[in-house]
This record gives sequence, C-alpha cells and structure tokens, in this order.
Amino acid sequence: MNGFFAFLKKEFFELSRSGKLLIFGFIFVLFGIMNPAVAKLTPWILEQSADSFSQGIVIGEVTVTAMDSWGQFVKNIPMAMIVMMIMFSSTFTGEYSKGTLIPIVTKGLSRNSIVISKTSVMIITWSIGFGLCFGITYGYTAYYWDNSVVNNLAFMAFCWWIMGIFLICVLTLFSAFATSSPQVMAGVGGVYAVMYIMGMFGKIKEYLPTFILNSSSLITEQSKPDDYFNAIMITIALSVLSLLASLPITHKRQL
Repeated sequence: MNGFFAFLKKEFFELSRSGKLLIFGFIFVLFGIMNPAVAKLTPWILEQSADSFSQGIVIGEVTVTAMDSWGQFVKNIPMAMIVMMIMFSSTFTGEYSKGTLIPIVTKGLSRNSIVISKTSVMIITWSIGFGLCFGITYGYTAYYWDNSVVNNLAFMAFCWWIMGIFLICVLTLFSAFATSSPQVMAGVGGVYAVMYIMGMFGKIKEYLPTFILNSSSLITEQSKPDDYFNAIMITIALSVLSLLASLPITHKRQL
C-alpha cells in the first residue's frame, strides 16, 4: 500500500512538472469564467453584429438570465473533456515507450497498482478541474443573475462528471494495449461514435452513456432526473468493467 501511495504522489509530481496540471487548471478556470462572461456579453455581441450588417436589420432587446450562463457551461464542458482526453492519452503509452515502468515493477509494485493509481490521478484531476469550472460558473452566475431559476443543477453537473469518469476508464482500457496516444484517442472516439450511432435507434439510447449528454434539458425541466437513472447505472457499470478489463491486458503487455 505504501508503494501505491508513493507512485500516486509520483504521478501528481510528474503531472505538475510537465506543466500539464497548470494547463489543465488554466483551461477549466478559463471556461468557468467564459460561461457567464459570454452570456453577459451576448446582448453587446448581437448589437455589434447588427451594426456590421447592412441597414434595416433590427435586433430587439435581449434578456439574459442564469439559463444562458449554464447553457454556455453545457456547450463548453465537452471541449474541456476533449482537452482532458488529449492530455491524458499518453499517460500509459508514454511510460511504455520509454520503459520507465520496468524499474518500478522490478522493485515490487504490481501492475494492478500502477493502472489503478494512474487512473485515480486522472479521475482526481478531472474532478478538481470540473469542480473549479462548475464553482466559478456558479459563483459568477449567482453574482449577475439568480441560480435558483435553474432546475436540477447539481444533478446535471453530476451527470457530466460521471461521463468524464467513464471516458477516463475507457481511455485506461485502450491504453492497456495501444502503442501510441493517437491510437488511444481513436479508440475512445470510436467507442463514443458507436454509442452515438446506437442511440439513433429506438429506446436503447436511454441505456447508453451518451444519453447523459442530453442532461442539459434537466435545467429547463424538459426532462427529470429519473429519466437518466438507467443510463447512469450502465455508465458506472461500463466504467468499472473497462477498468477491470484493463488489468489482465496490462499483465500480458511487455513493458
């Protein structure tokens, strides 16, 4: 157990030393500020856009509320997730290509501990980044408008957080046998694409992780939390299965 926590500490140190932690934090803080900022500036942007077009175009008064700020959150958080996937795509493959895991394994740390610790670091980093983005958006939105008009806000955020963890676990699975970060990204993207296509057919979409991405309708009460129960349970189950499946594959991989 001491070796596990030592490796966990080493992973955070490497993440910080490489600058990835700083970049990651900056991106999530930036998006957290941008969400209410873009909403606040929307009337001015529309006014400037109207002035740049030909005469005769009139834009009426635009009323901005907390809904617009959280609408920006829903639009921007997928981009932050993509950045996260790109940054973490070399978490395992970089170690394999450099052979840096060999001395760690020979010193007695199990491969299971390496996989679980690396995945834990990604989940913790994602959770902190997501929390920063959500917290900053919530604070500024409360300052300018009224968050109470937004329904099911905490549950909506929980859905997006769970989706991020699912993607991390899928990334861990593909990292177990992929030889490069582009292959890992292609694998994660392929899983998402397959689920997106499957979601186009019948009620099966309500059982897929991609259905969680529709949780933005919660804040307008176009849907209820109960509507996402099946998708959340399946997402959690697939996350655990992806992580567990990566363990035996990693054991067979040559370091």
